[in-house]
Amino acid sequence: MNENNSVETNETEEDNNSIPLEDASEVIEVSEYVEQEPKVKKHIKALSLIEQAKQMVKDAEEQTQACKLLLADDLREYDNAKNSLHSGGMDACISLLEQLGYQPNEANKITEENVVVFEPKEEVEPIVLKNVSSGRFTGFLYSLVSATATSVGLVYLATEKLGITLDISKIPSQDTVKSIVEVFSTSVGLEPNIYVGASVFGFCVVSVMALVYVVRVTLKGSSNLRFSTKQLEEAKLYIKQKSDCKTAMDKIDEHIKDTISTLKLYEVIFNEQKGKLERIMHIEGNKNKSTEYHEKSYAEIRETRSLVRAIESFMSISMSKDGHLSDDSIEALNRAKLQLNKMLERLY
Repeated sequence: MNENNSVETNETEEDNNSIPLEDASEVIEVSEYVEQEPKVKKHIKALSLIEQAKQMVKDAEEQTQACKLLLADDLREYDNAKNSLHSGGMDACISLLEQLGYQPNEANKITEENVVVFEPKEEVEPIVLKNVSSGRFTGFLYSLVSATATSVGLVYLATEKLGITLDISKIPSQDTVKSIVEVFSTSVGLEPNIYVGASVFGFCVVSVMALVYVVRVTLKGSSNLRFSTKQLEEAKLYIKQKSDCKTAMDKIDEHIKDTISTLKLYEVIFNEQKGKLERIMHIEGNKNKSTEYHEKSYAEIRETRSLVRAIESFMSISMSKDGHLSDDSIEALNRAKLQLNKMLERLY
């Protein structure tokens, strides 16, 4: 008794709450569902499972869409951070480095990536969940056909017993109808009686109608349960694929946020290096080679040049490869952060 109450409570909670992607694997199996609720009609169980599958798919779609919107915001913020980096000191440092005798090799000139696209080529095919019918309407139609066939069959048996042949092109006489109906009362061991015969005839027809209707609805319920089971399994597989997509997008989101943070810190450092390079140029003037400057000045020039190379190298590598996060971009970001950390360690 306690076990049944526990099951009912758990199923109520599942119906009332949406199912997150990570909990999709814990959805109750149909076989367990049937065993735990044996008194519930199969069609009702099928409807419940389909609604459960629809809710799971809906939650998965909503979470995936939320991730896509978040990535779109991240990419806009990334573009803003890049623009701010250029205008906030990086371009000025590059110009000052050239004036201080550092001439970059045109053959090794780095071109930044302009567009970042995170749209995997192997998109997960959308799933379409279908509803199921109870079979009552078709059961009613089948029962009507069966009733007609039963009526014809009974009338034929009655005419055979009476030894008469009906002319279907004419309406039978009242006496003929009366004789046919009375056959059904004698068939149950009673005296010929039109009312008893009509009752027996009607009972047989209605019984066949009810039997056909019940069989149709029962078979449809079993079919619905098998169909809903299949759809639930397909929904769970679909959600697993969506969960993988969400995990990948979360990783991209983390990478972009780390990138933006790094670009902002580079902007601060470049703004500081810009002042140092301006001081060197103002005090020591223009020289043909950067090696001709004072040793400490040359160290600042060389360090600024290393920072420029590191961040330019990162921004030239595409973040995406075939719609997924590029491993090269991750490695380049780590190198850029390492270069920045070396300078920060020297300052602090």
